[in-house]
Amino acid sequence: MTEIRPFRIQVPQADLDDLRNRLARTRWPDELPGVGWGYGVPLGYLREVAEYWRSSYDWRAHEARLNEFPQFTTVIDGTKVHFLHVRSPEPDALPLVITHGWPGSIVEFTEIIGPLTDPRAHGGDPADAFHVVAPSIPGFGFSGPTREPGWNLHRITTAFAVLMGRLGYERYGAHGGDFGSLLSPELGRLYPDRVVGVHVNGFLTLPSRDPAQLADLTDTERSRLEALKRFRRDQRGYALIQATRPQTLSYGLTDSPVGQLAWIVEKFKEWTDSSQLPEEAVDRDQILTNVMLYWLTGTAGSSARLYKETAHDLGGANEPSSVPTGVAVFPREVSVAVRRLAEHIHNIVYWSEFDRGGHFPAMEVPDLLVGDLRQFIPQS
Repeated sequence: MTEIRPFRIQVPQADLDDLRNRLARTRWPDELPGVGWGYGVPLGYLREVAEYWRSSYDWRAHEARLNEFPQFTTVIDGTKVHFLHVRSPEPDALPLVITHGWPGSIVEFTEIIGPLTDPRAHGGDPADAFHVVAPSIPGFGFSGPTREPGWNLHRITTAFAVLMGRLGYERYGAHGGDFGSLLSPELGRLYPDRVVGVHVNGFLTLPSRDPAQLADLTDTERSRLEALKRFRRDQRGYALIQATRPQTLSYGLTDSPVGQLAWIVEKFKEWTDSSQLPEEAVDRDQILTNVMLYWLTGTAGSSARLYKETAHDLGGANEPSSVPTGVAVFPREVSVAVRRLAEHIHNIVYWSEFDRGGHFPAMEVPDLLVGDLRQFIPQS
């Protein structure tokens, strides 16, 4: 079954009414005084955001905004795959598959799709145009929930290759952040004859076990590895839970919208280029629209399962990739970018570093990300 069906987001009003009722009936926990964000999302902040969500946030406006992008579904390997497919008005545009991660979604890309597909209309060079395909990872949003185990990196990237083939794209670029920065290189590794270049923001470089490779690291490189150690010590609890007991977690997140909100908004605070509140980096409505895609589709559990399904992939050694790879490094990115370590398994031909931005650059600094993609992919 290879049919591609047009898709439109149409959330029943009853689901929105249920959400508001649940938000109004939230059973709030206590909180220690004066601990700020040190123990997790502060009670006062979350109550204020939840009340804004209940009384002021307009889902219908954001639903209409998402529906401005052509959307489709198709069945690949027994599961429904939802995707945006925005063709450029430039006939010679290069196809580009862009992939989100957790706790992201296609909402991340709403500000970069226009400039990528139609640079002429956004002050750019039409020669830099892309045909953009943005899939929802199986298990996420309207590609979920998945109904069977086994959706690991290999299976997901194979599905994306099938998708691009069904769309008639034989040669294309790949970009991603978070899990997308793992899926995009894997797509190139599995299909080097199809992928002309891989671009990632955020690049998880695991510390080398060879002391010789670590002996002459620069101060910047050492500080990045220290940041990885701090992340593993202080911020990795969410990943350990999702990689071990995602089903247990899913009950609370699927039943409580405030629970789902807290689980996601914490990452927008910790992983973005913000100092006090996540809204300093990403618009509150954008954050809530992203949360809505998890809540309305009931995919808290199936998206969390990605961590369990890929645990073996992330711990194993990959064969080196021959595909030209570009890396954009943003200062508040939580994953570690050390070029000399990454070059052992990636053919890195392009490396850029910025002075602003974090883990969600398509939402935080879309101009920088678009410019970097334009600069790298056409030369691949």
